[in-house]
Amino acid sequence: MRAPTGEQFRITRSTPHGQAEAIITELAASLRTLSLGDVHLTQPYDEFAKTPFGCGITLVPWPNRVEDGLWVLDGDEQQLDITEPDRHNAIHGLLRNAAYTLIERTEGSVTLGATVFPQHGYPFLLETTVTYELVDDGLAVSHSIRNASSTPAPVAIGTHPFFQISDVPTEELVLTVNAASRFPVDARLNVDGELPVDGTKYDLRAGRRISELDLDDAFGEVSPVNKVTATLTAPDGRSVSLWQDDDFPYVQVFTTRIFPKLGGGFTTGVAIEPMTAPANAFNSGQSLKWLEPEATWTASWGVRYKA
Repeated sequence: MRAPTGEQFRITRSTPHGQAEAIITELAASLRTLSLGDVHLTQPYDEFAKTPFGCGITLVPWPNRVEDGLWVLDGDEQQLDITEPDRHNAIHGLLRNAAYTLIERTEGSVTLGATVFPQHGYPFLLETTVTYELVDDGLAVSHSIRNASSTPAPVAIGTHPFFQISDVPTEELVLTVNAASRFPVDARLNVDGELPVDGTKYDLRAGRRISELDLDDAFGEVSPVNKVTATLTAPDGRSVSLWQDDDFPYVQVFTTRIFPKLGGGFTTGVAIEPMTAPANAFNSGQSLKWLEPEATWTASWGVRYKA
């Protein structure tokens, strides 16, 4: 029986931590599993299940939300399909339900591609790829977008991995986010400004336990330490981190206590999501990339494990 997440692309590598393995799905090029030795670094989900909370999916040509799905191009209103009807927004881009095709594969890496065709509210043609490559301390991910349109196209990139250290209860992990600002939101979770985190509960630069946090918040003014933007640290000192290159200056953190576990039941999930632009960038213009015809843009992030 064909899985609703499509073909499963499994890659492996021998590392100092043991055998590394990742599985990426045909649907949305989702990172379905990532492990080093016996430790799962991301929350796995069943290939026959609907992708929970957008786990691991690729978000192109925008991450997060476009308020009311409405924006203006050269003086003309553009209406995107409303994909978050309960809040009347367009969420997470145009490829979350798209099938990716295999472009290149080795034992330890895979490159998948998908096309964004002109459609409601987005009259542009994009050719996109994502490459997952296992490395000794985790995973490196590289996205590319080529504008195949005849006019400049607005683009942004995000992704939606959920992190863990599988032999430690997630509630016991300490989250550190190297960011100096936060984007508050309204009742529909649309961005309402940008504020310093200094002196607030959102200042996570010194770290706080996941058990104390309830987040669905984007952070800016990121100041990576050795490229690392956010880290989950276990009581024994082990850690799993998100690193981002300069094209990813934002990060979203989302927590839930009802992430479905393999085999049944629920657990705490923590999504740490690299973004090249914040929510509603099609309207604000903040960090939105305007890609010239035939130009290609590449941006990278990854997962780093420290034992």
